[in-house]
Amino acid sequence: MNQSKDPAVSVSDAEALASAERYLMNTYRRPPVVFDHGRGCKLYESHGRAYLDFLGGLAVNALGYSHPRIVKVIRREAGRAIHLSNLFHNQFQGPLARKLVEWSGMDRVFFTNSGTEAVEGAVKLARAFARNQTPGPVPKTRILALENSFHGRTLGALSLTYTEKYRTPFTPLMPGVEFVRFNDVADLESKFDESVCAFIAEPVQGEGGIHAVSDAFWMRARALATQHRAALIADEIQCGLGRTGRYFAYQKFGGPECFPDIVTIAKPLAAGIPLGAMLAREEVAFAFSPGIHGTTFGGGPLACATALEFLRVVEDEHLLENVRERGEEIRAGLQRLAARFDFIREVRGEGLILGLELSIDGRPLVDEALRQGLLINCTHERTLRFLPPFIIRPADVKAFLRKLKTVLASASQLDRAGAP
Repeated sequence: MNQSKDPAVSVSDAEALASAERYLMNTYRRPPVVFDHGRGCKLYESHGRAYLDFLGGLAVNALGYSHPRIVKVIRREAGRAIHLSNLFHNQFQGPLARKLVEWSGMDRVFFTNSGTEAVEGAVKLARAFARNQTPGPVPKTRILALENSFHGRTLGALSLTYTEKYRTPFTPLMPGVEFVRFNDVADLESKFDESVCAFIAEPVQGEGGIHAVSDAFWMRARALATQHRAALIADEIQCGLGRTGRYFAYQKFGGPECFPDIVTIAKPLAAGIPLGAMLAREEVAFAFSPGIHGTTFGGGPLACATALEFLRVVEDEHLLENVRERGEEIRAGLQRLAARFDFIREVRGEGLILGLELSIDGRPLVDEALRQGLLINCTHERTLRFLPPFIIRPADVKAFLRKLKTVLASASQLDRAGAP
């Protein structure tokens, strides 16, 4: 039974599925499961079956479900003001910006509705920064991105996204984008010149299969961006805000001299309420002036108050330490499984952004995991991706590894016709 007796939320699973089939656009392949509520690291169907969530709403639900401090803030602010125009200040935008600056080492913040909007803003800011410079012999408009990148689904962000299945139906896309081979310093150097206004990279690629940018590649990108007065953009929408066990993934490369010029974030920022942000160094942020860029919903009081509480919870509950410790436990467990199952090619990632590359199709294993009460997903057809909440406990890790072992053991009964 549904937890609430309110008629507005007492729709049966059958009715919900029938309405979705009839009225929603055909953009997702979903199993016939309807979730009713969540608590901690688990999601529940209306009849009570529990699922251990190691997908975390695609890295959004970093505090799991129904965290009491988040619920309290949302209830409080929903009764005060959900939205105010950005023509006026609200109580929480400034303090949230200050906290993000402290975490990131950047100087200025612009709030958005989503991650893809943050990427669009970052591209505009990079172009504006380039335009403010003394004109050179060639237009400074080219953007470099990485192979296997994923930066969003709006046309500008899609132009920076490498995978053809996302791009092809919508061509022609934004011109002036070129892709660099992943972690290939020589290829980066050959394509980076005075015509480049920005280079964008995920320090840890999420949708691309959990691949980490190397120290050598990042540092060369930083040096080339400085040399050519281009903006180095770190897309931390999936790997940022604590996911790797650091505030931001780029902080593993060193101090402020290694930092990017622009950072994009979203996913866990407001604990499930849509909110993204673009952060920038002062020199680059100065390229924006009143009227040149804007947003309707970005930075509303309810979203910003919730985001501020999310950041405080991460600090107060020492969740970065938990991310590192539980991440090491999971990685060690995945390595043990890799020694047992010969179709596991590699274990990748750090903190709580981890991937298991297979030599077989991973999608049937995702389906089997669902039958076992475990939520995971698969990227690039053969990489199982794990993005659990920051609040997971050792018991959750043990339950995950136990369920995953059962799932992997079922592979011999699954269709492996696609295996090499």
